[in-house]
Amino acid sequence: MANELYPIFLKTHQFDTLIIGGGEVGLEKLTFLLNSSPNTQVTLVGKSIKDEIKTLAKRHQNVALYERAFFSEDLTGVQLVLVATEDHQTNLAIRNEAKERGLLVNVADTPELCDFYLGSIVTKGDLKIGISTNGKSPTIAKRIKETLNEVLPEEIDDLLQNMRVIRDRLKGNFGYKVKKLNQLTSELVSKEAQ
Repeated sequence: MANELYPIFLKTHQFDTLIIGGGEVGLEKLTFLLNSSPNTQVTLVGKSIKDEIKTLAKRHQNVALYERAFFSEDLTGVQLVLVATEDHQTNLAIRNEAKERGLLVNVADTPELCDFYLGSIVTKGDLKIGISTNGKSPTIAKRIKETLNEVLPEEIDDLLQNMRVIRDRLKGNFGYKVKKLNQLTSELVSKEAQ
């Protein structure tokens, strides 16, 4: 069976995101989100919120914390929902209500209830690579991330910036630009391979 996920990169700083759960999993989701997109507007609701989450929120003005039970009204005005409570039935109920509202939902450690997964991410400046195992093995995704972080040089971002300048200076139609840029990058790869 093929992996039918369609990879996209969301501009989460333009979304309102709700995280439900103030424990270890909520901390993991919040940390992951802020590491990838530090300007995302996040509301986190949890009956009890870990001190680490409170510390993280103090460093990000775009994170609002509510130490209380989840209310249906929490779903109003958000586009993404990350459900991370310790209780499966609570997670399922929140997920179902969010789906009724047409929201995109991720339920921690329950791939069959997710509209999307939070894969591993490799970031080198403007280069961002998402890694997914279709929810099968976050551990393998983590190992691949570590490998890519090691083999991709930090200077890859300089290359990206230079390619942007070259692309902007090229004259001609879209087809010509694509052909020329493919030619340039092909030469870079072949020279490095020698």
